[in-house]
Amino acid sequence: MSDPQGMTTRLSQLAVPRQDYAYGFLDEFAKREIRRRTLKAIAIPGYQVPYASRELPIARGWGTGGLQVTLSLVGPDSIVKVIDQGADDSVNAVNLRHFISRMSGAQTTTDAVRATLIQSRHRVPEEILNERQVLILQVPDPEPMRGVAHDTSQAAQLHADADYGQLWLLLYEQLVRYRQYVQGASYPSLVNGRYVISPSPIPRWDTPKLHQAAHLTILSAGREKRLYAVPPYTDVYPLEFTDVPFRVEDQRAWVDAFTGAQHKFMTEIPQPDGSRRYEVSDTGYVEKLKSGASMGTTYYDEQGNFYHDGYLKA
Repeated sequence: MSDPQGMTTRLSQLAVPRQDYAYGFLDEFAKREIRRRTLKAIAIPGYQVPYASRELPIARGWGTGGLQVTLSLVGPDSIVKVIDQGADDSVNAVNLRHFISRMSGAQTTTDAVRATLIQSRHRVPEEILNERQVLILQVPDPEPMRGVAHDTSQAAQLHADADYGQLWLLLYEQLVRYRQYVQGASYPSLVNGRYVISPSPIPRWDTPKLHQAAHLTILSAGREKRLYAVPPYTDVYPLEFTDVPFRVEDQRAWVDAFTGAQHKFMTEIPQPDGSRRYEVSDTGYVEKLKSGASMGTTYYDEQGNFYHDGYLKA
């Protein structure tokens, strides 16, 4: 880490009581509790920390976990970006952004680089985030062992023992049956060599972006009352067998209909004539491309290798 003292200062600020934005729905005690749980999650990367999930004016499953973390960290000096599957202009994103601004007095933006807090549903921004930024991911189901351990106490015991044999068996069965890993979103990933997490329903395309990222990532599930974190500069490896490497979605031949961009995660839109139109799903990034702005981004080459601002990321 290039600025350990500065990061220590920022982390300590999470536990400090703030009276200037304790307004509406979450009182100061609730926010302080979530900040303390967040500090524990940062101290134990990938570990699911329970917290008392509060009621909010949106339905559980529509982002209450991410919203509670955002409201606990935001302040009048924050700059907030909210995206829903990459879009800044969806109904969910627009209303959450307006709500957060009303509750805190914070500024809002669609620029991923300018934002200090980014609350996202199902996407990691295309642009490279930096050390002063926090990415908050909404999580409908935080338990990566759900498919092999239906009992939560059993899953907790498997995590405690670092026993992920059944998860490896599930991946092996996919290879035997389909000759490839078929799990799309929420691909299980090993954090800091210890805990396997569900990185929220982000596509496989975004999973490698969490590895050694400069920003802090906080993942929160309001319905399940769990949050966990990936601290800056932490190893995050998608589970894979040595002879069958992890691969992202194959979109190498896709071209954005508006900007001509390639090697970005795109949405496939069927047309009335039976054809397909492709659009980069990160709308804030697309607006920058249209304006001719230059920014560091992540991308994949023709062989599917992952690059980070032009450098191959091991």
